[in-house]
Amino acid sequence: MIKILKLIFKKILSPRQIQIIKKLKIWFDYNIITRLYSKDLIKLATIYGTDKWGTHFYASHYTKHFNKLRNKKLKILEIGVGGYTNTKKGGESLRMWKRYFPKSMIYSIDIYDKSILQEKRIKIFQGSQADKVFLKDIYNQIGSLDIIIDDGSHIADHVLTSFKTLFPLLKEGGIYVVEDIQTSYWPSFTENSDNLNDSSTPMNFFKTLTDGLNYQEFLIPNYTPSYFYLNIIAIHFYHNLVLIYKGKNNEPSNAIKNGRFKV
Repeated sequence: MIKILKLIFKKILSPRQIQIIKKLKIWFDYNIITRLYSKDLIKLATIYGTDKWGTHFYASHYTKHFNKLRNKKLKILEIGVGGYTNTKKGGESLRMWKRYFPKSMIYSIDIYDKSILQEKRIKIFQGSQADKVFLKDIYNQIGSLDIIIDDGSHIADHVLTSFKTLFPLLKEGGIYVVEDIQTSYWPSFTENSDNLNDSSTPMNFFKTLTDGLNYQEFLIPNYTPSYFYLNIIAIHFYHNLVLIYKGKNNEPSNAIKNGRFKV
């Protein structure tokens, strides 16, 4: 019976119409599969073809940090769409996030025009992550964000400019992520990449922020903590991945007050 129907369709439909039907079937099957695995980031990353699993192994870490946030209504920004100069390519991880966070709005920025990849709940802006004015304009348009993921150029100056500009605009309780941090050790991305104490490299810069978690313990009278020291409550380092949690870092020391030991 199925063979007969196929023969009939071939006679009454044009090749173009048959192709459209095939594409609709593929889309329908694809949609069902991604819904079935909507809670499994590793499977979603594999299905959508993003490098967050396989090439890298970020999906398992994201699961630990993002799972409790899945059903919240969030604003998520990913820096970098993918596909390089090809304006029709990229967006794999944006679609993955859209499926994983069913109530959230997914935003992205890219140096190239990727607007053709926009869809419901995915909005893409064109501009540089190293452009402070552009980043602040995005904030003025969409408001404060809950999660920011930097998967952009991975160039040291760009990574640090984005962080220093956007982290203050992140909501309290938000998470800022930097991927592919291994470029801190590569001279094509970072000056002084062989100096593990140079804070101009992203990895070393984020390492310096770990001291800020304990600024209440400093034996420095009248010490004035930086904005980052006051507003970072946790930093998680994984292979090539850093997650920074925003919050009020005001837990008092059990032994130090105003830079001196308590009497």
